[in-house]
Amino acid sequence: MSTQRRKFLAQGLVAGAVAGAAVMPREASAQSTFSWKMTSAYPKGSPFYMDGPGSAVDLARRIEAMSNGRIRIQVFGAGELIPAFEGFDAVRAGTVEMNHANSYFWTGRTFAAQYFTAVPFGLNFQGMNGWLYDGGGQQLWNEVYAPFGMVAFPCGNTGVQMTGWFKREIKSVADLKGLKMRIPGLAGQVYATLGVDVRLLPGGEIFPALERGVIDAAEFVGPFLDRRLGLQKAAKFYYTTGWHETATVSELLINKAAWDKLPRDLQAVVENAAAACNVISEAWCQRNNAEAMEDLVKNQGVQVRTLPDDVVKALRAATNKVLADAVAKDPVTAKVHKSYMAFKQKYDAWAGYSEGVYHSRIRGS
Repeated sequence: MSTQRRKFLAQGLVAGAVAGAAVMPREASAQSTFSWKMTSAYPKGSPFYMDGPGSAVDLARRIEAMSNGRIRIQVFGAGELIPAFEGFDAVRAGTVEMNHANSYFWTGRTFAAQYFTAVPFGLNFQGMNGWLYDGGGQQLWNEVYAPFGMVAFPCGNTGVQMTGWFKREIKSVADLKGLKMRIPGLAGQVYATLGVDVRLLPGGEIFPALERGVIDAAEFVGPFLDRRLGLQKAAKFYYTTGWHETATVSELLINKAAWDKLPRDLQAVVENAAAACNVISEAWCQRNNAEAMEDLVKNQGVQVRTLPDDVVKALRAATNKVLADAVAKDPVTAKVHKSYMAFKQKYDAWAGYSEGVYHSRIRGS
């Protein structure tokens, strides 16, 4: 072999070794595996939230399958690892990597979190997805959580909820004064301004409290999940439609340091699995709520009511005041509010031509 050829081959081997050294860490990183923990604000086995299509357990399974086992997530129901409403602090501290709940539970940390679950008299399912995915909402969500070292994604939606269960009829605003009601989030603050004694209870505590008269009324989700809790056995007046939660987003909360350690392909897996559950869970609610509502009315003696116009008017005015006060106090909330309401104004105009016409002229014709 010529001296020149030996020199050429030696140079090639050196170059290959250098290139291999440069590539190996990236390949190793791409094949790294991650074992994470996810807590929930809802008990183990809870339909929609912890069990069934689009639930926290389903989300974890999809992430593991889509990542070919590179991300494995152990899911804990409320009370198994931490109490129901401590997910925010657990993720922030890095005790767990993920939490599955609703962002309005964290309004005590930042009022702006409310907007990423539901705003009274706000956007419906289609509109909320429009704002989050294509209207700047997702970016604002992560901006709000940046100071806490977390990111979040929508991973479920109940669609429009019901106003709730009442032991007695609501005929005027006066009937709200002194009423003891389980209701979370911004809606609780709104009710409080009208004299309601607001209580925040985990889902598993609602029925016994309502049955024993500890509370006079309760809001949870919708016909299927409410029936599962047995709320129809403790109160017979079921009010619709949920002015307070016109679409209720489930939140996948993630520790930012843990998130940044994921390769980009695994970040895409998590994000797209969450988006899939967002749609799948809402579809599950539509099917199951239709069946459950029929059963409640036909077979279980439930009386469906709508709130009187003067009550709705008072609730809307109180909502506007609570929001205005929050916006005036906090520039972060003001920024999110401006984006949300600007999108809602345009969406409402479009919905008037599309969904509005469907509901008023076409549906059932």
